[in-house]
Amino acid sequence: MSTLTIRNLDPSVKQALRQRAAARGVSMEQEARDVLARTLAKPVKRKIDIEAVLALGIKPAQPFDLKKFSDDMWDESLR
Repeated sequence: MSTLTIRNLDPSVKQALRQRAAARGVSMEQEARDVLARTLAKPVKRKIDIEAVLALGIKPAQPFDLKKFSDDMWDESLR
């Protein structure tokens, strides 16, 4: 088993953890372990913004010079 110290925890978060632990009849440490275990056991589901994906394929309204664009970016990075 490992030990984890959490510094600068917002007092309202600590109070909520204390209340949740008391409601379940467990220690704050046990409640924190259970919350972390439940949260991290779930796979992260990211919602895909289809509009943003489709917008990537839209042609620009005005043609542009890609060489000039990349040269300008290069020059800007050298400043």
